[in-house]
Amino acid sequence: MQKQLIKNIVFFGDASISENDPVYKNAYEIARTLASDGYLIVNGGGPGVMYASTEGAEAVGGKTTSVTFTPKDAPGFEGSYVKNITDVEVKTTNYIERMFKLLEYGDMFIIFKGGSGTISEFGTAWVLAKIYYGHHKPFILYGDFWAEIIDSIKKNMNLDGPELSVFEIVSRVEDVLPTIKRFEKKLQGIDHGGDCKICVDAAFKK
Repeated sequence: MQKQLIKNIVFFGDASISENDPVYKNAYEIARTLASDGYLIVNGGGPGVMYASTEGAEAVGGKTTSVTFTPKDAPGFEGSYVKNITDVEVKTTNYIERMFKLLEYGDMFIIFKGGSGTISEFGTAWVLAKIYYGHHKPFILYGDFWAEIIDSIKKNMNLDGPELSVFEIVSRVEDVLPTIKRFEKKLQGIDHGGDCKICVDAAFKK
């Protein structure tokens, strides 16, 4: 039996949305579904999408991890959310360390609607997937609006085939788990070399 490669799913998205926002509700339901299937849910320890994913996972007794930092001179950053209490909290000292630690902990990412922070996470996940293509960490772009964004990028930027194959756009909660299973199957067909989890992890080592 092959070793499961995708175990930890990171949720990226807007920290400012309320519990009544459809994005919040979708993040909650997706986390609930994935945790029920045994996946570990990871987020940045803040409010909004992050808290929704923790709530969704814990509603079914799932495991959660947060990667946080408490800013002193960054009033534009939300920091940790007092209600977002996860099973494990990994504390970092700055925003960049936090983002890269989230990318390190995740085997796959789900990226929801968000602001400039979400854009930075999306871009970094994407470039790492291109650089380590074949041993990369895939991601899901959740929401119909992503199609227009990707079409614009394809039209105005220089992209190649491989980097367009490392993600899928998903717009329904019930399609997320099957999409993850498809990515798992693709990764299982790649020789990752010995005990390597997903070889892109080398990007986070000295």
